[in-house]
Amino acid sequence: MASETSPLLPDAPSRSQSRDYITDEDNTESTAASKSTFARNLGALDGFALLVSIVIGSGVFSSPGPIDASVPSPGAALLIWLLGGIVAWTGALTMAELGTAFPGEGGIQPYLSYIYGDVWGYMAAWSWIVATMPATLAILSIVFVESIYSSMGINEPSPPITHKLLSVLVLVCVTTLNSISTKTSTRLSSFFVAIKLLTILLLIVAGLVAVFVYIGKGNDLGGGDWHSKNWFASRDTVLPDGSHFEWTTVTTWESLGFYSTALYGALWAYSGWDKANYVAAELRNPRKQLPLSINTAIPTIILCYIAANAVYYILLPWEVVSTTDAAAVTAVTHFVGQGAAYFATALICLVIAGSALGNSFVAGRMTVAAANNNWIPHLLGTIGHIGTFKVTKAATADEDTEDAMDQGESPINALILNTVLSTVYILLGNMRILLTLNGLAEYAFFFLTVLGAIILRFREPSLPRPVKPFLAIPILFAIISGFVVVRGAVFAPIQAAILVGIWAAGAAFYYVRLFLLQRKQNQD
Repeated sequence: MASETSPLLPDAPSRSQSRDYITDEDNTESTAASKSTFARNLGALDGFALLVSIVIGSGVFSSPGPIDASVPSPGAALLIWLLGGIVAWTGALTMAELGTAFPGEGGIQPYLSYIYGDVWGYMAAWSWIVATMPATLAILSIVFVESIYSSMGINEPSPPITHKLLSVLVLVCVTTLNSISTKTSTRLSSFFVAIKLLTILLLIVAGLVAVFVYIGKGNDLGGGDWHSKNWFASRDTVLPDGSHFEWTTVTTWESLGFYSTALYGALWAYSGWDKANYVAAELRNPRKQLPLSINTAIPTIILCYIAANAVYYILLPWEVVSTTDAAAVTAVTHFVGQGAAYFATALICLVIAGSALGNSFVAGRMTVAAANNNWIPHLLGTIGHIGTFKVTKAATADEDTEDAMDQGESPINALILNTVLSTVYILLGNMRILLTLNGLAEYAFFFLTVLGAIILRFREPSLPRPVKPFLAIPILFAIISGFVVVRGAVFAPIQAAILVGIWAAGAAFYYVRLFLLQRKQNQD
């Protein structure tokens, strides 16, 4: 039965509840299936397609500039894209281990609650709701607008307020679409998947044409540097404000900080790899099909990303790559001219819109899940309401939550909260600052989650694990992600301080709310 406060996601399991999920390795599939909201009717090929559609988004079009500005050479930038893919790959396999050991929805929150205690699951939810997801949507909205301006030859190092206001408008449109109904969101997402793959394919074809024309006729349709300069030789980097940065003056410790910043940009592009456990909820045989899906999808994405970035360095003069936040649009404009660039811009903007729609959809569900756990005000867990006012018809007694949402009910209050927070990030920040903030917020908890998976290997060795990668895989992820978080925080102290402040506010809110709830229970 769905009511106005029906949960969209189940509550995070307690430690004892989590133990009941899987009792014997031989009946893992049936047990897991009984706990899943989704029908298990997908195969490995479907899992491959789902992961590709989740991961490929705007990052491959927007991150190349910030990454190139943080490394001394194009070759180093491509290696950063490879390293980011390896981190995503190892992380996805580890999340698959946890996702099949503890079937159910809720992302990393139930894992952290089980491993470390309820407060850690809450802090992950708080960080995602207040920092990670709003920053993600702010970046997507900014890139959407900057891509349009870039197609018109306008690349502002410090975008004016008009750009920011247009970004807010994009955000509001995305929120409005997600507020209509779940069916509207999912149908639009299916359309955007095809656009993503088409855009990547056309970009790679453009690069291949430039290479073959040069080899066959000697005509350079690209930027010229790709065949006349060493891809791994250090060069002065041109920054968005027009100044030059000399890498010969950078110490080893400082360069590690720059590489950490570059890696944040790559990890942003690979964002979504942690959703592998959501794919598991729909596979017929996740024990076999989930690793197969991950081990084919992630390498495919890595190859696509490295190929796309190589195309940017082929089509553009190298000094241009570091100055743009819309590398794909800039490259296409340079290659085929202004007219065709408008078409490319339209495709890329559709890709970005699809990513924003999907992230806004997930953000609403995360907020409702936290409200259903009594971690945040219950009002944010309602569906079909603006504040306390009901804006859609009430569900009947025989309808579940999904049926109600298909008829128009959506977590509007949660979506409004996320829109307000994202607007603050748009108005106060820029894409490059937000990339680092997003990376710090996200990977701090990814590190804790994967570290927890390693701890469980020793604390509960008999815990059934349908997917169990070699121990070296989570250890590699923990080492890289831990270093990136620590060094990134040192190199970006302002973003780190903002994040610590957000976490401190979250911890205070948790304990104050817990105190008030306990006091109310005692009075009752």
